Amino acid sequence: MLEKYLLNSPQKQEENIIDSLFAEIVLDEALKNFRITQVLKQIDQSLQSKNKEEFLSLTEELNQLSKS
Repeated sequence: MLEKYLLNSPQKQEENIIDSLFAEIVLDEALKNFRITQVLKQIDQSLQSKNKEEFLSLTEELNQLSKS
């Protein structure tokens, strides 16, 4: 019975919340970096195909991703 109480103690719950928040931050950062890599590749493709509209749209997206 005491073990159950210790597993659900306020300190343990706080640690779980902190771990969850840290995991969420790491995942968000990884997803953002992945998207930046994808956008950079698409920008290269738009330059090669001389697609100005796509280039402008992608550079705007890249600027927004870089600000966040």
